[in-house]
Amino acid sequence: MHSPSYLPTEHYQLPDLPGVYRYYNKEGVLIYVGKAKSLKKRVGSYFSKSTGLNQKTRRMVREIQTIEITIVNSEFDALLLENNLIKKSQPRYNVLLKDDKTYPYLLLTNESFPRIYPTRRVIPSKGTYYGPFASVKAMNNVVDLILSLFTIRTCKLDLAPEKIAASKYKVCLEYHLGNCKGPCEGLQDEKNYLADIEQARNILKGNLGIAKSFFKESMQEAAAALDYETAQRFKEKLDLLEKYQAKSLVINPNAESLDVFAIVSEEKFAFVNYLRIKNGAITLSKTVELKKKLDETDQELLLTAIVRLRDQFQSDAREVLVNVEFEDFPEGLHLTLPKIGDKRKLIELSLKNALYYKKEKALLAGETKDKKNRVLLQLQQDLSLSELPKHIECFDNSNIQGSNPVASMVCFKEGKPAKKEYRHYHIKTVTGPNDFASMEEVVYRRYKRMTQEKIPLPNLVVIDGGKGQLSSAVAALKSLNLYGKIPIIGIAKRLEEIYFPGDNYPIYIDKKSESLRLIQRIRDEAHRFAITFHRNLRSKGALNSQLTGIEGIGENTAQKLLRHFKSFKNIQNASLEQLTVVAGKDKAEKIHSAIHP
Repeated sequence: MHSPSYLPTEHYQLPDLPGVYRYYNKEGVLIYVGKAKSLKKRVGSYFSKSTGLNQKTRRMVREIQTIEITIVNSEFDALLLENNLIKKSQPRYNVLLKDDKTYPYLLLTNESFPRIYPTRRVIPSKGTYYGPFASVKAMNNVVDLILSLFTIRTCKLDLAPEKIAASKYKVCLEYHLGNCKGPCEGLQDEKNYLADIEQARNILKGNLGIAKSFFKESMQEAAAALDYETAQRFKEKLDLLEKYQAKSLVINPNAESLDVFAIVSEEKFAFVNYLRIKNGAITLSKTVELKKKLDETDQELLLTAIVRLRDQFQSDAREVLVNVEFEDFPEGLHLTLPKIGDKRKLIELSLKNALYYKKEKALLAGETKDKKNRVLLQLQQDLSLSELPKHIECFDNSNIQGSNPVASMVCFKEGKPAKKEYRHYHIKTVTGPNDFASMEEVVYRRYKRMTQEKIPLPNLVVIDGGKGQLSSAVAALKSLNLYGKIPIIGIAKRLEEIYFPGDNYPIYIDKKSESLRLIQRIRDEAHRFAITFHRNLRSKGALNSQLTGIEGIGENTAQKLLRHFKSFKNIQNASLEQLTVVAGKDKAEKIHSAIHP
């Protein structure tokens, strides 16, 4: 359908009628949808005055190139059309509900012996949908109640009359447990089954009174016929239904269905809670967040939320309770601000939910902001550090049976591994397995280079080891005149004790503390890094020895072969010609004859 189109300078030509207007920018993109009791007056207000408009609105007005309108019968119709257009196009200057969830429904199928089950996909041809439910738990409570009260099948069998007549199915465990009457074998006729479905339908609609009357009458009939066992079963079902209703009852059960909305607003966001009340019970509670785009009033935001939430949750309640005063609202939508009584209590309850949601969002925002610093702040407190340990370095030695003595340094920044900063060290000045001297060497080498290259020093140094290794690291810092400038601690493996330089007694951080877990994680990462390096060196050394053990083959040739063939197995599998390309003819023949005698 083609809609009338106008230029911004032609706004005075718009009709003095209710409708919806749409603003497009120069790229033809829809940027705003609005409703109006009078299109001429409302659209004209954007262009005829500039002083009353806020900065965001003035920015939007500058972008408008084309205006399209749709005339409707009433302001309420305009409200509904505006809602549909915003949902479909999500223009950048319109208020949007921050809620991208798909909600579950309960489907009552239209097949033979209908089933009731939850689904998130709505296919109208499959049957009648009830919901949506804002809470899966609330939906499951309804399903559990229905299955407790009525014998409704839960299987997925196609119970067409001809298939039952052909004896295609056998009863399952549900039949033997008494949860199903066996319609699959023809043990229950469809008329009897549909009587239960009709009562289940009443509960799904929220009409608990009809279901209660059914059980009460059935109980009395069974008692009159002296069938006390059946009467007792109906009484138990009636009690279950009354218990369920009492649990969710908030006002008089004879009260009409109504919707309750409360809004809480701040500078950039607003939070709206929606309570749906049926037969005096809350059947749905939902809180949404709205982001302000053009400094909208609480009334505008609330009206937007009311239309969208009622549409989303398919509400047909005639009365809508709100917590703000409306001087004027569209015909067809009756908004009430109650002052006293049960209805006022409902508004207060809705407001409490909106405030709680706002508080939770604020807490979450604060937690997210401080999350990465929370553990570091705890560590700073536990170790009495003057600065937040944003940059932590940890050293570990790997010296197995005295072979290939090496060390490693790992670096954590903002509590996370900074793997580009990790370093491996071959021990150069120490002969034999001497962990203390090795630690002193690598700490000295690391911080001598950092001071020479003017790289910022860490806020904390962690040494994997007890007092001995810590003393060696301290000696290295002292020789560089850095002791006292970098906080340094040692962590002993046995009891996870934390040692400070000069203290004979360690401190113990709570085993459940996040700060201790961070230190352990850093220490374990340094250990892993050192062990991996040491293992690689040993395997490399073993391979080298296999080749250098061959007469006439030296270290350089062995390294060249390993770089080319990647493994000793590949060298074994290589042909003489392939070995010759890498090592030359003479050496290739020696290697080939040694490997293949």
